[in-house]
Amino acid sequence: QLQLVESGGGLVQPGGSLRLSCAASGFSLDPDTIGWFRQAPGKEREGVACIAGSTDRTNYADSVKGRFAISRDSTRKSVYLQMNSLKPDDTAIYFCAAGDPGGCFSRVRERDYDNWGQGTQVTVSS
Repeated sequence: QLQLVESGGGLVQPGGSLRLSCAASGFSLDPDTIGWFRQAPGKEREGVACIAGSTDRTNYADSVKGRFAISRDSTRKSVYLQMNSLKPDDTAIYFCAAGDPGGCFSRVRERDYDNWGQGTQVTVSS
């Protein structure tokens, strides 16, 4: 399995933006579906967004629709999560994960992914 590494987390003020990246040491992420998840202190891990490996079809959790955007770069070696209009409730550790090429469903579920990164902290605070 490829080792997934997240980057781009940090501290941002409410209303600000961050872009997270998920990569695998220069290897292509194709044909896997890539999902982004987050886990806030004391809460269960939540699926945020996914992008299918075969079609680049995307899905989002209702809590981030219209604010977050998931995409792949042209080299197919990175997947990004652009996060805009950030709120304090978005504070969490964000993880990327890889799953089967057709596995980007309307609900982003942990069980559809079998290779996980270590996570990157996102803190939204004034």
